Amino acid sequence: MAEDGADGNPLLPRAALRSRCFCLPFKIPSPAASFRLKTSVWAELGGSVGDLGTYIPIVLALSLVNHLDLGTTLIFTGLYNAVTGLLFGLPMPVQPMKSIAAVAISESSAHLSVPQIMAAGISTAAVLLFLGSTGLMSVLYRFIPLPVVRGVQLSQGLSFAFSAIKYIRYDQDFAAGKSLGPRPWLGLDGLILALSALLFVVLASGSGDDPPNQTPNPSIPHRSRISSSWIPAALLVFALGVALCFARDPSILADLKIGPSPIRIVRITWEDWKVGFLRAAIPQIPLSVLNSVIAVCKLATDLFPVRGHEVSATAVSVSVGAMNLVGCWFGAMPVCHGAGGLAGQYRFGGRSGASVLFLGVAKVSLGLLFGSSFVRMLSGFPIGILGVLLLFSGIELAMASRDMGDKEDSFVMLVCTAVSLTGSSAALGFGCGIALFLVLRLREVEWLRHLMPSTAAGTPAD
Repeated sequence: MAEDGADGNPLLPRAALRSRCFCLPFKIPSPAASFRLKTSVWAELGGSVGDLGTYIPIVLALSLVNHLDLGTTLIFTGLYNAVTGLLFGLPMPVQPMKSIAAVAISESSAHLSVPQIMAAGISTAAVLLFLGSTGLMSVLYRFIPLPVVRGVQLSQGLSFAFSAIKYIRYDQDFAAGKSLGPRPWLGLDGLILALSALLFVVLASGSGDDPPNQTPNPSIPHRSRISSSWIPAALLVFALGVALCFARDPSILADLKIGPSPIRIVRITWEDWKVGFLRAAIPQIPLSVLNSVIAVCKLATDLFPVRGHEVSATAVSVSVGAMNLVGCWFGAMPVCHGAGGLAGQYRFGGRSGASVLFLGVAKVSLGLLFGSSFVRMLSGFPIGILGVLLLFSGIELAMASRDMGDKEDSFVMLVCTAVSLTGSSAALGFGCGIALFLVLRLREVEWLRHLMPSTAAGTPAD
């Protein structure tokens, strides 16, 4: 078998990484290969908005609460979308670093300043860049048990789904980070509108397409269904939301100002470094390692098995590090590659780098055209529709865990999920999952089985 990277594959770590000379852990492929359409233009456009149910609420809250410059964030995240689409050739998402955003928004006694948010993003990026460039991230990816990875994915997917249900059922105050009263049934952001959008997506795309390696169950009769590539459900629902922004508040047009935001270098003091690292980077680092790298690589392998190779943990880790080591110095929101975003874009039709390229072009265009004044439009977007998009993203991510057919693996996965959800910490759930997996492996050690005769006696013979 050829060594990793010997075929010039952009997604596999190169053998040259082991040498002492400095080189990139991946090669840049041709744009024709990365952006070649795998389905239809409409399907790729539908997939491009699949992760906005997560992106919009967080970037809106950071803009309103912490005065993050939305125009700068749109430009940089749009460029990230285009570059990652080129490098990976699949709809690799660019999403906010959620732990950093949660700390910055929710700690009302002392909200993080923009320099402190950027310090947290740069600190997290430096750790991921180190783990990726040294090959340590690939070591972690190879040795972490699959049931633990599935537990992280299931907990993240269910967390998204729970948030989506809250968005649909209740009015939201993103600036305060809390739900308000029940959403009214009628109105341009009413419950009937959200449920109608939900029903339309289900009718148009069903439960989503199976990955190419899934064989149909012969016991289930074949039924003719509407092809999801014919109807870009997410794109149409998102376009409806944009139209309703102006219908709900026509004064938005007058508040939009033409021209980009001025781009400035953020000045970060020693105190900003200390606060940003201790309060925001420390909880973000384990989440980025688990959900932004390891879970993303495994999900990409599950969703795109016909590619013939795995998405390298080295490449993803270096990508996250490089993005933030550039953009955060200019005030762009700290970002990562999230498994939920990849699941959402796949769920709504994204199959190639063209999907995120379309999204990137739209973000850069809006950032250059309207700058930070575009926050006025985002604040009027119907939250119920965002909840619909987020719900399908979360369910698609959670369904990646359905391959746990063994009871012992399912046990580890569900314990990891339960701890992650109740403790609100993927790192805590991950630690418990690893510990449980090792304890279960100890039961297979011969000398230990002799110390537990009751267990050995109760084990059925092979």
